[in-house]
This record gives sequence, structure tokens and C-alpha cells, in this order.
Amino acid sequence: MDYVVYILYSEKRSRYYVGQTQDIDDRLIRHNNGLVKSTKSRAPWTLKVTILVETRSEALLLEKRIKKRGAKRYLEDNQFGV
Repeated sequence: MDYVVYILYSEKRSRYYVGQTQDIDDRLIRHNNGLVKSTKSRAPWTLKVTILVETRSEALLLEKRIKKRGAKRYLEDNQFGV
């Protein structure tokens, strides 16, 4: 099964969040309902980008790369817009 690396944005706090999952719909619901400890104080979240990869190891590597670069810079560098 494919994995999704995703970038969320919180208007409330002007912050980005990067994660990976196999079920993006469920994960976004969990973020917006305060069920994820690291994001509950910044809800609501808007899904900015999803990137499909084949394996969890690819997802983890891409997530790490995006976090190292910074989500905003990654979006700008890859012409996703901000």
C-alpha cells in the first residue's frame, strides 16, 4: 500500500506541519479534532500538499528532508506555492 507525505498549514498560528500516513483522510480528521498531541493547539489545519510514495521508508526519508529544509521553503522550492 502507498504512503502519503503531507504538509498541513495552520492559519491560527501561521505554522506548517509535515507528516506521513497511509490514510490521509483519517489523519487530517485526527489533526483537526485535537487527537494528535503535537498539533491540537493549532487546529484547524488545511491540507497544502500530498506526495505519494511507494514505501514507508521513502515516506520517512522525504518527511525528514522536508523538515530539514523547512516546509515553507520546500513548498517554494518545488513550486507548490505558499
